[in-house]
Amino acid sequence: MLRARVNTLLLLSSMAACAGTLPRFSFSDTAGRVHTRAEWAGKHALVLLFVSTDCPLSNRYVPEMNRMVSAYAPRGVVFYAVQGDATVPLSQVQEHVKEFGYTFPYLLDPAESLAAYTGATATPEAAVLAPGGELLYLGRIDNRLEDYGKERVQVTQFDLRDALDAVLAGKPVPHPRTKALGCAITRKQ
Repeated sequence: MLRARVNTLLLLSSMAACAGTLPRFSFSDTAGRVHTRAEWAGKHALVLLFVSTDCPLSNRYVPEMNRMVSAYAPRGVVFYAVQGDATVPLSQVQEHVKEFGYTFPYLLDPAESLAAYTGATATPEAAVLAPGGELLYLGRIDNRLEDYGKERVQVTQFDLRDALDAVLAGKPVPHPRTKALGCAITRKQ
């Protein structure tokens, strides 16, 4: 009973974090291209993957994120990586994108508006938004990380994939909020 109440409070706080309006969606990527909401036309969902250049946990997920883009983009899902530390120089982020082989746009959000809107606090952390901007899922990609410094040999829960499969099937996301383990998103003060 207590666990159910805690889960309800987490969901409500997630929704409260997203209670404001979606920030004006016009963000440059590391190649200088501007991405807007027009790219969402006719799509089923948008995934924001909060990452960081210096987070080894986030960096180890790049191959899985690229696989997810290959699997879900043809099904109407738009993917963006979002730099979680707005203080990192553009040249460093550009080098990071090349080194790790991102196959989808890597957005710069100097005002940190996307993390503030979704409530994201860690890298890696995924947010799934409906085309209207409503937050449908926020949390981990999967359960590879059991705890800090402790990884599973075999992933057994695919939270982000499950969320996307539910959205694409027109069903509610089974677990709209999961705990993301990773590096803290650094906020400018």
